[in-house]
Amino acid sequence: MSACAPTRHDRTPRRSRPRRASGVKSPHSPPPTGGRRLRIAGADVSASITVFLIAVPMSLGLALAVGAPLEAGLVAAAIGGIVAGLLGGTPLQVSGPSAGLTVVTAELIQVYGWRTTCAITVGAGLLQILLGTLRAARNALAVSPAIVHGTLAGIGVAIALAQLHIMLGGSPQSSVVANALALPEQLARISPAAPLIGTLTIAVLLLWPRLPGRVGRTVRRIPAALASVVIATSVAAVAAPGLARVDLPSWRSHALPELPQGPVLALATAVFTVLLVASLESLLAAVAVDKLAADRAGEQAPLTSPAPPRRSDLDRELRGQGIANTLTGLLGGLPVAGGVVRGSANVRAGATGRASTVLHGVWVLLAAGLLITVFEWIPLAALAALVMVVGIQMVSFAHIRNVHRHREFPVYAATVAGVVAFEALAGVAVGVGVAVIVSLHRLGRTKITSTEQDGRHVVTVHGQLTFLAVPRLTRALGQLPPGVDATVELDGFFMDHAAYEAIQAWRGAQLAQGGRVDFTGRSGSRIAEPAAAAHSCCRPWTPWRNHHCHDRPTLPADNSGATDSRPDSGSGSGTSPTAGAGRKGGAHRLLSGLSSFQRNTAPLVRDELARLASEGQCPSQLFITCADSRLVTSMITSSGPGDLFTVRNVGNLVPPPGTAPAGGGDDSVAAAIEYAVEVLRVESITVCGHSGCGAMQALLKGEPDSGPEKPRTPLWRWLRHGLPSLERMASRRHSWARISGRLPADEVEQLCLTNVVQQLEHLRAHESVARRLAEGTLQLHGMYFHVGEAQAYLLTEGSSSGTEPDEVFDRVGTGELERTGV
Repeated sequence: MSACAPTRHDRTPRRSRPRRASGVKSPHSPPPTGGRRLRIAGADVSASITVFLIAVPMSLGLALAVGAPLEAGLVAAAIGGIVAGLLGGTPLQVSGPSAGLTVVTAELIQVYGWRTTCAITVGAGLLQILLGTLRAARNALAVSPAIVHGTLAGIGVAIALAQLHIMLGGSPQSSVVANALALPEQLARISPAAPLIGTLTIAVLLLWPRLPGRVGRTVRRIPAALASVVIATSVAAVAAPGLARVDLPSWRSHALPELPQGPVLALATAVFTVLLVASLESLLAAVAVDKLAADRAGEQAPLTSPAPPRRSDLDRELRGQGIANTLTGLLGGLPVAGGVVRGSANVRAGATGRASTVLHGVWVLLAAGLLITVFEWIPLAALAALVMVVGIQMVSFAHIRNVHRHREFPVYAATVAGVVAFEALAGVAVGVGVAVIVSLHRLGRTKITSTEQDGRHVVTVHGQLTFLAVPRLTRALGQLPPGVDATVELDGFFMDHAAYEAIQAWRGAQLAQGGRVDFTGRSGSRIAEPAAAAHSCCRPWTPWRNHHCHDRPTLPADNSGATDSRPDSGSGSGTSPTAGAGRKGGAHRLLSGLSSFQRNTAPLVRDELARLASEGQCPSQLFITCADSRLVTSMITSSGPGDLFTVRNVGNLVPPPGTAPAGGGDDSVAAAIEYAVEVLRVESITVCGHSGCGAMQALLKGEPDSGPEKPRTPLWRWLRHGLPSLERMASRRHSWARISGRLPADEVEQLCLTNVVQQLEHLRAHESVARRLAEGTLQLHGMYFHVGEAQAYLLTEGSSSGTEPDEVFDRVGTGELERTGV
């Protein structure tokens, strides 16, 4: 079990959750928006120096790559660190000049000039502020990952080709295609000095993190980017003093923005392009940095440690990036975005808060004023080689494998080709178009088969039923003889109106001619057809677990009187196994269910479960209920992964504290309570009983004879924890618990209700629960679920204390939230 972790990126809660008491910080809350002093720890100072040493050569290199004044890279790095660091929503993210914006900015400079490009950056920043205020950050991340990674990969290819020309001693062309076509000519007139310095830079950059031994571990503390540039600069100063170097003009001649000049539509497109690329790169980097921070916290913290750092506030991050871009444009700097390279270096260097990001910007600002002479020793070939490696790394093979595994590679490849052949915005448009075509193709690939089994026709539909599949569906259904018995198996999770109408028309014709039609759902997912088209009760279970979908034999109850949760036989005409095969097919049923999950459900929940696996669990409730298989806790509470911390046992019993295990007690329930209350910090605990509980029936029948020759069984050693409930019911014979204004139907139901109240009393006796109740940070709830009615009842507030003459369980209606004002 994982300790409580902060909640989800970009995930809308399934329902409202009660607030914690005043003064108790919830891990679900976003970072505070202000009013807190900037705290500087020693780890933040050292981390800021590490990031500064990476940022300076990267900023100069990216400015060189786009053809902007080199000091513009330093301006952007300083503003990105200080402004976005202070105002952004991801404390550990480091912002600065963006590799993803390199191609876009270079094209803007060539078309409009540097000063108009600065004005375009200002416009993009203002739009980011607006979108952040409108809370649109989550919508930005809804873009297909294949398109996002394809865009970055295409930009990476463009960066690498352009910088290769500079590393070879030449100048880049105006487009990716032109750079590729000019490469043979560039190689023909190559001079050895610049390529050798560039190759040396690349070699140091790649080998530096792999230096072996104790000495290697020591020197690896110096960032590889800084080491490669310093070594290349030192070698060039001795071996190639005439090599082209960085030329930083005086700050007095620094260019500031001017009013944009050009076609309005073209300028608007430019602003939107900068906005799109900068926002997507920043938000994706924020998610990645959060994951790195959570992984680091999980590796360093023990089980009972405090929660890891809070999740990012992506809307605040977008506003912070917008303010930073507005300022950097006004001050003549490059566009700013969050970067995974700088952010991951910040996390790995041990940063604990936004102080490291802000300090890194301060160091860049000081260096821009004091180290101009030092910067001018750096060879342009070294900076070009550094940026070229960054561009190559943007083409991630891990991302390629991922999109290929999810069958999104055509979208990825089309986006890359669009960015390379045209520009970033056009590449995104191409990727979106291909994604739409791929989606339509998948919707149209519904597999429809028709077979005959034991004289009954079975039509199986694998995939989504949309208007694209209607012609093949009607053809398959039309081939069945009129008036025959047929079963239609719907193995998908969506049916549109056209498909539903086609099925209904065919079904009506078959029924009119004396046939019988049954519909079953095999996937366990939700299909958008009304009850007439399929048994809605088959969702979310597979048919082999639902008696309405298959014939199931009535199995006798065991002699112990414990819970018998196996359903009665039902009427249905599906393809279920017979009663004799029911027991023999247990392993097959399990394998079939697992296979169905992997095929249909796993793709839908994999991302959510991966997020929970990385962040850890943080449930809001401890739910103690019976082991009865008819109680599906996730269904009756409409909860999902990560919501409930569940304890199930026979009879939903809570042994009083201090019961010795040697005497027949069980510490597992007490351990779960302590873990949920002390470590996970749940907000409420619910004890849930149910109708027809076999454990309560067994208690009413009494314990079988036992003695030296026939010792007490494990079941009865456990059920003795329910004896106080039996005694409570006997002592209050004239003041039984009530259920929505009526008396219990029989003694079994009365004991089920009384047992819930008694177990709540046992629960209060636990030390951790009593302490949290005294603090006012924990609530207890009693619940009764009537299986036959599919109806939940909640113990009335105050009745659970046991001080009232009656305990009243009120019916939960469909409008309960609205009625109670929750």
